[in-house]
Amino acid sequence: MMEIVIGIFIFVLGLVFGSFLNVCIVRMPKEESVVWPGSHCPSCKKALAWNDNIPLLSYLFLGGRCRSCRMTISPRYFIVELLTGIMFVLFYSYFGLNRILIPYLTMVCGFIIATFVDFEHRIIPDEVSIGGMCVGLIFSALMPELHGVSVTGHHVFLAHLHSLGLSLLGVLIGGGCIYGMGLLGDFLFKKESMGGGDVKLLAMVGAFLGWQQAILAFFIAPFFGAIFGIIEKIRTKDTTIPYGPFLVLGSLISLFFGNRIIMMILRGYGL
Repeated sequence: MMEIVIGIFIFVLGLVFGSFLNVCIVRMPKEESVVWPGSHCPSCKKALAWNDNIPLLSYLFLGGRCRSCRMTISPRYFIVELLTGIMFVLFYSYFGLNRILIPYLTMVCGFIIATFVDFEHRIIPDEVSIGGMCVGLIFSALMPELHGVSVTGHHVFLAHLHSLGLSLLGVLIGGGCIYGMGLLGDFLFKKESMGGGDVKLLAMVGAFLGWQQAILAFFIAPFFGAIFGIIEKIRTKDTTIPYGPFLVLGSLISLFFGNRIIMMILRGYGL
């Protein structure tokens, strides 16, 4: 019973954070403050009353329209709130209620912002990638267990230093993989093939997850990106795609299933 209560609390907490992520998704590409002014209608700019700013419920009760001007409000607001709530519960279910949950929820919030901004604007805000990279390094220094470093049997300071070193290595290798692929693509196609935002995003992934899972995400992402690219090529004739969302997807698969994938690969080679 207590687990259900905690799960509901985590879900509601995710909805609240999702409401804030919507603000970030709208304002970060415009380089606007995510704090001031408060939430307002994107059409008439009128400030939202507290009862018009309740995650999920307000959107449903108002029929997806502004109470003042009756203009349609993008369903993205509802989707982001719901998705954040679901992701919070999934991460809680997988990692349990312990302190390591905090960095993972922080990371997934950055993933959600990066995904929706990249789909709409083809950019990944530095506040997410570089900021997330720095936060990942800090969490790694504070929580050695984030990189599987046990404090037991080690000097406490050395354990924290070891974890920070693994995080830094993840930054260098994660960002380096994408940067190297971008250089190769530029040479082959004679045009920019990989944005700097993607480089910084995978560096952020490396800061949180380490170099092994960053590399695995690097190899997983192209499969999904290729499928999306083919569909978009047929649908719009556009050959460019936002790659950040597929790095995010690859990172999540690596986080939850990476060990199984690596074991399958090793068994396939008889190692």
